[in-house]
Amino acid sequence: MVTPTQAVLSLFLLFALSRVFLRFRSGSLRKVGFFFWVVVFGFAILIVIFPGLSTGVAKFLGIGRGVDAVVYTSIALLFYLVFRVHIMVEDLRHEITELVSKLALDEFKKKNEKKSSKN
Repeated sequence: MVTPTQAVLSLFLLFALSRVFLRFRSGSLRKVGFFFWVVVFGFAILIVIFPGLSTGVAKFLGIGRGVDAVVYTSIALLFYLVFRVHIMVEDLRHEITELVSKLALDEFKKKNEKKSSKN
């Protein structure tokens, strides 16, 4: 018997999975990202539909309850994703700084060329 919580979570996860497919088809998601998210959402759907799976995995890992294993795994995954986003933001910040510096130097050179051509 499917509980209302399982139904709502399954629908949400299927919706999220559909977004992954659409992003991949549009070219805004690379193969590595596509496979990562399909695996993540696929496992989440399996655990929502068959909650006993998480209990079996938890016992294998030496964790008391399946929900604890899911929470621990989710927290670890979230920390990793936050780290990846942080690295991406830092890289973008560095690239923007370089571009702004280059544009400022180009603008300065243009102004100096105009001044020297007037004299």
